Amino acid sequence: MRWLSKGIVSTVLSDLGSGRRPLTHEALDKLPEGKVVEHIRSVLVATGALPKRDEQMVRLERHVKDLVTSHATAEGRKILHRYATWHLLRRLRRRSRGKEITHSQLTVARQHLRAAVYLLNWLEDQNLTLATCRQTDIERWMTSDDVRLRLEAGHFVRWALSQKIARDLSFPAVRWNGPSQAMDVEARWDTARRLLHDDTLKSEDRLAGLLLLLYAQWPAAISRLTVDHIDETDGAVRIRLGAVPVELPAPVAELALQQVEVRRSHAVLGRTDSPWLFPGGQPGRPISAWAMGERLRRLGIKLAETRSTALFQLAAELPAAVLARTLGIDITVAVKWQRAAAGDWGAYAAEISRRKKD
Repeated sequence: MRWLSKGIVSTVLSDLGSGRRPLTHEALDKLPEGKVVEHIRSVLVATGALPKRDEQMVRLERHVKDLVTSHATAEGRKILHRYATWHLLRRLRRRSRGKEITHSQLTVARQHLRAAVYLLNWLEDQNLTLATCRQTDIERWMTSDDVRLRLEAGHFVRWALSQKIARDLSFPAVRWNGPSQAMDVEARWDTARRLLHDDTLKSEDRLAGLLLLLYAQWPAAISRLTVDHIDETDGAVRIRLGAVPVELPAPVAELALQQVEVRRSHAVLGRTDSPWLFPGGQPGRPISAWAMGERLRRLGIKLAETRSTALFQLAAELPAAVLARTLGIDITVAVKWQRAAAGDWGAYAAEISRRKKD
């Protein structure tokens, strides 16, 4: 009730109810951005008054438009529009496969676009363009105090070369050669044992932590799990992280079934039967990847290090194809981790064949 009595909330709802403001996403987009408007929108979507839409993609498209139109030169605006629309956004839509993009995906796309802007601005200050820039100019920029988002700028330069916008330039990609730090295997298992047996911790936090520790799932992937990803058949509990479901061991299975039963959203307005395994603060929305990551950090889990350790061990024990199908990661990523873990699966198919014959 206190929230409803706030100035902007009561004004917006009154305008929508009276018809002074149309009940559309576009009408809400004209309001000042902020958490209050976000929550009003989520309530209206959760109750069916507004259709669902990918809010992260909308924010990214708005950011792209503002950044492109604010560039100083017409040629620069043309290049940035082409790079953002036909490369960054197109690739992101293809990778999301119709699903809503995550906040981290939005952040990465923004960084790539800003890197392009920084480089074009520097070239303009030097009275250069991508067409007139040469390798010595690029190297001068890379070693200057003005360099920002250098790795991301490399993506832009290589795209410009592929589109024949630039020529005679070289900006090699950084090859990933495996994890950059030692794998703390003991710490991983110590934390897993604590989450399995410590009843003083919230069961939802224990389940989320174990999905990271045992199955190398990022907070973004964990936060987007629904109850349909959990299946109980003939006494076995399975979770679908990739194309092939994974059977959960008994303690983890109990936590998963418990979460399906007791999950609840923190949102009061617009409360509905949420499909999300980890509901968030906004009605009809899952917990954000950032909030999920914070909860795991409070458990003492170092996200990147822990996931790397889990992937490293799993890649040493499983073929890349199995790893990709069960964990929901790209096959090229699985192959890289298998090589990093020095797992030799060249004879795997032959070994399976011999077992069948025996």
